Amino acid sequence: MAYGTPASPEDVEAYYTHVRRGRPPTAEQLADLQRRYNAIGGTSPLLERTEAQRRGVQGALDARGSFSVALGMKHAPPFIEQAVTGLVDRGATRVVGVVLAPHYSRLSIGEYEERARAAAGDIEFAMVPSWYDSPPYLDALAERVQKALATLPERTEVVFTAHSLPARIVDEGDPYPEQLRWTAETVAGRAGVDRWRIGWQSAGRTPEPWIGPDILAILDEIAARGSDQGVLVCPAGFTSDHLEILYDLDVDATARAEKLGLAFARTDSLNDDPRLCEAVADAVAGLV
Repeated sequence: MAYGTPASPEDVEAYYTHVRRGRPPTAEQLADLQRRYNAIGGTSPLLERTEAQRRGVQGALDARGSFSVALGMKHAPPFIEQAVTGLVDRGATRVVGVVLAPHYSRLSIGEYEERARAAAGDIEFAMVPSWYDSPPYLDALAERVQKALATLPERTEVVFTAHSLPARIVDEGDPYPEQLRWTAETVAGRAGVDRWRIGWQSAGRTPEPWIGPDILAILDEIAARGSDQGVLVCPAGFTSDHLEILYDLDVDATARAEKLGLAFARTDSLNDDPRLCEAVADAVAGLV
């Protein structure tokens, strides 16, 4: 399962309305989202990238038994419910749900699970809660960090990011922030990085506070401190190229870093790297 994306510019309003739980966006909100899509070429490659991941996971599972891997999106076709009912119609006797996001939060992974479990009905259903500690995933990130650091100044700080969530999850004991920290610490160790921190990005535009610090605020702080020449972002909470990578980092954060006089880069997205597909397949097979 994955978040979903509009398939064309004409689908943006329907997609945004679904994200807002049926409340249509204002004209200003819609124009702003369309502006961001236009900045990355008009649409996001998320559907294409996620379909490639689906094929990779299918290939990784083929050697382990009889599996049929279907793609279900949270906010755009093919929806989660369509994926589950399609599997059942093809004769599946058990359904395992897994989200292409490594870290668990009740507000993210938990919502995917609720919808998939409801669609499964009387069919046996199991859910992968997280796979943030999978060795192939960690190895792929560490390799990307080392490769990107080789292009940046010696005095560069690494920032590991994930999608921000409402700050109330911290008080509720949600494991999301600590799982990201564990991933970051482990990847930094494998990559030989001793100067790193956690950051957050792509916070929702709602009145309530979201987890911080935001990556843009971190860039401001690093520039003001004056001891570093560069910043490398490793978006460890994301697995593929999409709006939050191609706009929020490649356009927005890149422009801020350039304005501040900082060298800036981000690690390549995992997309359908065989190690990413192996990590997801391992998590699924562990429940069968």
